[in-house]
Amino acid sequence: MPEERTHWWETRVYLAALVVLSIVPLLKPDVAPLTDLPAHMGHYRVELEIGSDAVLRQFYSFNWQLIGNLGVDLLVIPLSKLFGLELAVKIIICAIPALTAASFLLVAKEVHGRLPPTAALALPLAYGFPFQFGFVNFALSMAFGFLGFWLWLKMGNMHKQRLRGIVFVPLSMLIWVTHTYGWGALSLVAFASEFIRHLDKGYRWHQSLLRAGIACLPLVPPIFLMLGWRSGQVGGQTADMFNWSAKYQYFLVTLRDRWGSFDIGSLFLLLGVIVWALRKPRTAFSPVLGYSALFLLLAYLLMPRIVFGSAYADMRLTPFMLAIALIALRPPMDLDRRRVGLIALASFGFFFVRTTATTASFWLYDRDFDRQLAAIEHIPVHARLVSFVGQNLCAQPWAQSRMEHLPSLALVRKRAFANDQWQMPGAQLLRVRYSAGAPFNADPMQIVTPNKCQGEYWLRLDDALRRFPREAYDYVWLINAPNYDRALMKGYEPIWQDGSSVLYRKAGAVGAVHS
Repeated sequence: MPEERTHWWETRVYLAALVVLSIVPLLKPDVAPLTDLPAHMGHYRVELEIGSDAVLRQFYSFNWQLIGNLGVDLLVIPLSKLFGLELAVKIIICAIPALTAASFLLVAKEVHGRLPPTAALALPLAYGFPFQFGFVNFALSMAFGFLGFWLWLKMGNMHKQRLRGIVFVPLSMLIWVTHTYGWGALSLVAFASEFIRHLDKGYRWHQSLLRAGIACLPLVPPIFLMLGWRSGQVGGQTADMFNWSAKYQYFLVTLRDRWGSFDIGSLFLLLGVIVWALRKPRTAFSPVLGYSALFLLLAYLLMPRIVFGSAYADMRLTPFMLAIALIALRPPMDLDRRRVGLIALASFGFFFVRTTATTASFWLYDRDFDRQLAAIEHIPVHARLVSFVGQNLCAQPWAQSRMEHLPSLALVRKRAFANDQWQMPGAQLLRVRYSAGAPFNADPMQIVTPNKCQGEYWLRLDDALRRFPREAYDYVWLINAPNYDRALMKGYEPIWQDGSSVLYRKAGAVGAVHS
């Protein structure tokens, strides 16, 4: 009997092309326009140089601990020695959507035996809102977690459960160290796959649950790492359970980028595909991936908004539960080959359009970043800098400015003090020591609004300019500043301006702090 023909959407060349194309939006920007990324980069600068820079030690402290949030923090150490910090970060960030896309495709191929023609539909979710928000350790761990899921399935299909158990003890711990969520997601989908496997063998549901739990014992060791983490002197609150309004909003922003109608329309198109497929009895739907998506959905519904000090904990799961549901689909085997080819072409078309739009959006953000970052050329090394970033938090436009943490690039490039670093016990190793600048020395005090609106932290720019401790700061950087009273800047002179963004220097300031 002749071998069944391999179609173009099932080839390794197509798979590789999809992975490579996933990197394209990140190629041009020097700094990927991910909201939190500049603050992470400032964190890395302190991590790398605090031992040799006495001035940085006046501004910050950095104490290594074993926590489930160290992925990029560790990778950047060797890569920065080879490429410098900024290029090292760019390489890592480019790798994240590529690895995520590869994990979706490999899992789909392993489950279905060949790459389904609809697989490309899931790939734009690698650029879901959690990634665009800049949750880089989380995103990297999820990529590792789903690559781990592919390996888990593959070794199971090869009947190498004993070897799999040995391999996944250290592998699960490495994924946990990258970020707790990657390990958690891997554990959920691996358990779902084992549950279905035992049901298929004829076991009852309660027996299948027990046997699935036993099969997943190699994924348990990170629990002991977490107990050590949480029992130490590391805080971090867990709060805001069952916030249904927020969960609804978080699901709507799964593909949030720049154009609201386009992003929400894309989301509902993907949902429409899933609903349409579920209503067609001839459509193949992988139980392994279907239950995996269901388990992730349950985790999303039950998870609090804040976990161990990390906000938006539940929101981070939405792209992945949707992606797993999409790769669970496969058109019927007896469907006309021409129609299957059109489905594959339409799926690639959706991926291509979303990738093109993301590329255009990122290039526009990069242009805005470059305009603002020209101010850093006028900031001296080790400057005592306070920054205020204008945000219209009352209106919350769909397209965010992504500049909330731009001040940290002054820390990256000039080792200046940046007042936008987080103070989150249990989630960060960096602490702000510059008490003279309090309370304007840490996130979210860098964010200012044109009018008083929701939230106890947000100040109007005028109020911030009245209250910040002038003796502590020689430079003031206003980014996209709303209207403010220029008289409040008495004693400071503008040395750079671009539109509503201004850099001020205190009269007579030398700029640098000396140890």
